[in-house]
Amino acid sequence: MRDHKNGHMKAIGISRRLMYPAFIGCLVLHAVTAGSEEIALTDAPNAGMSADRLQGVSSWIEEYVDSNQISGAVVLVARQGKVVHHQAYGWRYKEKKAPMETDTIFTIMSMTKPIVSVALLTLFEEGKFLLDDPISKWIPEYNEMEVLVRDGPRTRRTPANNPVTIRHVLTHTSGLLTRPTNVTLSNAEQEIFKGDGNPSRTLGDYLHRASVIPLAFHPGEQWQYGSSTDYVALLVERISGKRLDLFLQERIFEPLGMTDTHYYVPPNKLPRVAAVYKPDEEGLIELRLPPQVQPPVEMFRGVAGLSSTSSDYYRFAQMLLNGGEFQGQRILGRRTVELAISNHIKPNQSVYIRGSGYGFGLGFGVLLDPTQSSDTLSRGSFTWGGAYGTLFWVDPIEDLIGILMVQIRPYSHFNLRPQFSGVVSQAIIDRHPDVPRIMGYLD
Repeated sequence: MRDHKNGHMKAIGISRRLMYPAFIGCLVLHAVTAGSEEIALTDAPNAGMSADRLQGVSSWIEEYVDSNQISGAVVLVARQGKVVHHQAYGWRYKEKKAPMETDTIFTIMSMTKPIVSVALLTLFEEGKFLLDDPISKWIPEYNEMEVLVRDGPRTRRTPANNPVTIRHVLTHTSGLLTRPTNVTLSNAEQEIFKGDGNPSRTLGDYLHRASVIPLAFHPGEQWQYGSSTDYVALLVERISGKRLDLFLQERIFEPLGMTDTHYYVPPNKLPRVAAVYKPDEEGLIELRLPPQVQPPVEMFRGVAGLSSTSSDYYRFAQMLLNGGEFQGQRILGRRTVELAISNHIKPNQSVYIRGSGYGFGLGFGVLLDPTQSSDTLSRGSFTWGGAYGTLFWVDPIEDLIGILMVQIRPYSHFNLRPQFSGVVSQAIIDRHPDVPRIMGYLD
């Protein structure tokens, strides 16, 4: 079926492969709608990729839809600055027989983190701070923090051997906790943590309450995924003097044309929001969360909270791959991007979320050793995903971007995300001019 409004093909059910066997080869005829902006689709060979082999991406994702392991998905692949594949599969909201569309809006969860991290780096470029400045300069409650230390069967507190810095919160090496797990708080601390008994209204209030919780380790000693990007978000607000959602809109979303990226999806966009699913005991999907619009509040978090589309997130990813610029709009300088996608983690610190072979930069997982990773990506690729199954990665050597949008939690029972890079990379048919004809990963 042709979508006359957007001018491109869309899957309307799980039998799509029978309806459009030659879809990929026709992509050049259509365009991808991204709000009021359009991103042209390019014939795959013009970007060094095989149109025939890109059909394998469709076959792969359709197997997951056909077997009822996911409701639907949107996949976007770009190479050499050109989108060569942008396709919707299955259902946006299966119970309502609402087909997935390429402009479907997804809850991206932790894919919020790279965006908020970039926002803080724009202020770094303005000379507002140094990476090793303590966060207490702007969040004074976090001065003179204590660390929870295990001493045999008991725990005790000891002063932190150094302050929590901006670099620590960008790299998840801060030791900060927002929940008192295995921590006994004093009565006075409990009073601060509980506040007035009502939920925190703002991020500042939320992190003020958490300031009484001791650190999980001395800052910089370990990598621990969690709440650090909430502090990044509050730093954006405190340093800029602007509310986070407004800052992101002004400094990132509007310049890049990210018209469908929001903390709270406007009610008129509800028909484009994807439902979230979960696996039953047999690994088959059942509804977890129907599409819903939440009323705006005053808390805008860094760890999660944004919704977006594949087209919008592509604009963000392509900006990074371009060295901080997209379609004439510069968000970051090239050197800042290079700093952000470089590894800042010590060799003995495991970035366990991405698995073996990965380090971490200033808001991104960074691939250090492809031979130890499940991803078919080049050394120096950077990536992150979200708790509802969304994923993006950027391979600078191959000039390649992959974006996978699904809505399911949990998803550890299948290998959808680890398979994605291999399924896409197999369609590359040219060779990067700056690498050897046969390139190994070992120096």
